[in-house]
Amino acid sequence: MSSFSKSDILKKASELEVKFIRLQFTDILGIVKNVAITVDRLEDALDGQIMFDGSSIDGFTRIQESDMYLKPDYDTFTVFPWRPNTGGRVARLICDVYMPDGKPFIGGPRNVLKKVLEEAEEMGYTMYVGPEPEFFLFEKDEKGHPTTVTNDQGGYFDLGPVDTGQDTRRDIVLALEQMGFEMEASHHEVAPGQHEIDFKYADALRSADNIATFKFVTKAVANQHGLHATFMPKPIFGEAGSGMHMNQSLFKDGENVFYDKDDRLGLSQIAYYYIGGLLKHAKAMTAITNPTVNSYKRLVPGYEAPVYISWSASNRSALVRIPASRGVGTRVELRHPDPAANPYLATAVMLKAGLDGIKNKIEPPKEVVDNIFDMSSAEMDDQGIESLPGDINQAVQDLLADEVIMSALGDHVLERFVEAKTIEWDVYRTQVHQWELDQYLKVF
Repeated sequence: MSSFSKSDILKKASELEVKFIRLQFTDILGIVKNVAITVDRLEDALDGQIMFDGSSIDGFTRIQESDMYLKPDYDTFTVFPWRPNTGGRVARLICDVYMPDGKPFIGGPRNVLKKVLEEAEEMGYTMYVGPEPEFFLFEKDEKGHPTTVTNDQGGYFDLGPVDTGQDTRRDIVLALEQMGFEMEASHHEVAPGQHEIDFKYADALRSADNIATFKFVTKAVANQHGLHATFMPKPIFGEAGSGMHMNQSLFKDGENVFYDKDDRLGLSQIAYYYIGGLLKHAKAMTAITNPTVNSYKRLVPGYEAPVYISWSASNRSALVRIPASRGVGTRVELRHPDPAANPYLATAVMLKAGLDGIKNKIEPPKEVVDNIFDMSSAEMDDQGIESLPGDINQAVQDLLADEVIMSALGDHVLERFVEAKTIEWDVYRTQVHQWELDQYLKVF
């Protein structure tokens, strides 16, 4: 049940002098789209009567099936804390996409996640997710176009005056708090111009909504500071890339089912099975959790991003890490997703993998306590440690070989996603890049 009613939202919009409402949703690639309406049509919107042309959205429908409806989630109503230069305030509602016959659109990423959440609910579980998204702040050129020039030379946990991005980061946090976010921490990350803002864990659907909102707000506030915020995974060669570690846990009857005080690591058998599922399906998930050509420039040895399929309670080179907190805070942290991922699809495939582990009692391999980056190939072979896919093309092939992860996406999303990624890879592999010109033009 929604905590907001229709009358609550209409009253709040009037009190706060809202003039425009953005009805938001994401396409299959995770790009936030919106239909803007005036407050006069808010009641129609709350009744699910606002229509849009689905054929104009990448991966949605063909032109002969274009009519779609937006049905808002009342609990996502919030007012943007900044005012436009003219006119009244702007609010937003996150929407589910529906077909004219009243059925949820199977290609809507939010609907995909809801379907997997229903599967978990049938097993008695509620999923909670705590994301840790990273991003870069870059300066703009004289024409207002983004550069790759960072506005600071700070490092991990640095303060001003070295971290000159702290004012922007602070304003992002303040804006998010005004929109109802519960913030956990914010700090400078490892690379110059790189930042991380963590918000409190929430149920999986709300957390995915929060990630989508966070990315939009971060870009908007950075723009107000004359900067460009990017969630591109690896914008600078030789520097750490941006990840989005996903902390996840399952609750049943208000209790964290990942915790067992009698276990050596404080983990329940369900937690071990969940880890087993994540590791078994890690290769197939990677196309969704790391969905761009650029994503695989981050997933290379030598930086903090995990490359090898393993788990550990202490080892940060592992793909799945178990943070130290126990009791209600017991969780598993999947470390390879990046912030270019569609948060709804990424959460859906992670949960599907974990549930498969529980259903089929998939035991994880032995915990890896040594630094994998220091191991030889022979040592990794001896321990059965495999690698994540090396590029988006291989990741898509791994996805297409995994029935469980494909079923989480459904035929429509799978087909459209694979089509988009195949085109992206073909364009990339046939381009002549600057590196090739620098390397070969004068030599041959």
